[in-house]
Amino acid sequence: MPEIDPIPLSQLTTLRTGAAPARMVDALTVDELIGVLREAWADGEPLLVLGGGSNLFVGDEPFEGTVVRVLTKGIERLPSPRPGFVRLRVQAGHDWDDLVAHAVTEGLAGIEAMAGIPGTVGAAPVQNIGAYGQEIVQTLAEVELIDEATGDVATVPASELGLGFRTSVFKQHYGSVAQRPAVILSVTLELADVGHGERPVAGEQLRAALGLAPEDTVSLAWVREHVLETRRRKGMVLDASDPDTYSAGSFFQNAIVSASFARTLPPECPRWPVTPDLDPVLVIPLAAYEGYVPRAAAQESDVKISAAWLIEHAGLRKGFKLPRSRAALSSKHALALTNRGEGTAEELAQLARFIQGRVQAEFGLILQPEPVLVGVEL
Repeated sequence: MPEIDPIPLSQLTTLRTGAAPARMVDALTVDELIGVLREAWADGEPLLVLGGGSNLFVGDEPFEGTVVRVLTKGIERLPSPRPGFVRLRVQAGHDWDDLVAHAVTEGLAGIEAMAGIPGTVGAAPVQNIGAYGQEIVQTLAEVELIDEATGDVATVPASELGLGFRTSVFKQHYGSVAQRPAVILSVTLELADVGHGERPVAGEQLRAALGLAPEDTVSLAWVREHVLETRRRKGMVLDASDPDTYSAGSFFQNAIVSASFARTLPPECPRWPVTPDLDPVLVIPLAAYEGYVPRAAAQESDVKISAAWLIEHAGLRKGFKLPRSRAALSSKHALALTNRGEGTAEELAQLARFIQGRVQAEFGLILQPEPVLVGVEL
């Protein structure tokens, strides 16, 4: 496995923060990746696994450990047990948008609305990436992983990954640790083999974003290109000439709140119901069974709230920045914190804390960061 001269993490992360670590290793094959991970875990040294660097917010002090760059690539087409579907097994270091382009070229549907999301395939299940109503949970079949506790390699079905709104058993949430510390080696998706013809677009959120009526028909390629254009207008497609893209995408998560809390917010605040479990498992002990099953209690859906709306209506407009700071909200999208040029992690953290405080004061809700924070406190 090639150990290389450490590169500053500001050159390898889309927020452009972070010094050079103590040690850096490039893993070009699965065997190299497994080897360096087992070695680091056995030695007990601090370890940072780096994919595309698009979901990391790294502090200003050097990382005192090993950074492993996952550079494995490759897409393998496999049969699916479901008629009309195809499976793609993809190496963890493969570029996500390259996978989306490949799927569209092959006429495979299910991830076209997630075009332009930066990062690698191995990172996608960690926070259950999604856009415009599509999430990886909808197409993920299984992952191959290496377990940190044992060093064993295993194939785990998607049903065991705790996939939820921008979360999974792998996600290290701010202030907590992952439920299952592991590194994903490959991802297997199951996609519908629909070809290249035009067809209706499923999902109201995606149709609204693309300006389509329910009866309109378009091709997968059309969807991908228009999603990319929509994301470009928001500064959400990486572009070295555009400082609005020097970000980690959406810095704060859209909040999931109770229906009762949602009613305390202004009615114009965008919100979407989170579908409840319509078929919960009811277990009645035999000794307590009286010959009938009680009717399930009515349950209100939780509600997803637009964090961008909360930020703007707390008085923080696109382009907002603190005095003398090189960190600012994107001029195109109020949910993205951007590095306007050699800004420090502390400058970005100060802006994030200021935004959290304003939204809490105005609406009584604390926004939670979406990126993984390494050596940074909010």
